[in-house]
Amino acid sequence: MAITFENVGIAVRDLDATIAFFTDLGLTVVGRDTVRGEWADTAVGLDGNHARIAMLATPDGLGRLELFEYLHPEAIETDPTRPNEIGMHRVAFSVDDLDDALAVAARHGCHPLRGVATYQDVYKLTYVRGPSGIIVMLAEDLRKDAARSTRDVG
Repeated sequence: MAITFENVGIAVRDLDATIAFFTDLGLTVVGRDTVRGEWADTAVGLDGNHARIAMLATPDGLGRLELFEYLHPEAIETDPTRPNEIGMHRVAFSVDDLDDALAVAARHGCHPLRGVATYQDVYKLTYVRGPSGIIVMLAEDLRKDAARSTRDVG
């Protein structure tokens, strides 16, 4: 059986604000729609399912994020997840410049949960609390500069 990754879906409180956050980080909207009807009820498992949706893609086209703003049934507010809770944990993105990404996130009122860390001189990374409480990991590969320096020398 062949299998490929399709996307991560996240229910959000405000679709437009969440789209603005992720597009400012560099994702692109590849489609928007409003879904409802028997097919949607069956696929999702909710009677009367009615949602505004958007599909976003990473610049390389390999990653996709599907966002849902439920119109019916009414969205259920829950406490934002914590990094150690069972279930959907976070969505992660590699960025060229973590400081630039954090500046973009801050313009949307989104800040690191604790701070910026360095993992074994390989990644500089942090978790931010994004729109609708989504945990978003942003990571900068510190090896890219070493690889670039090696190419420049050779």
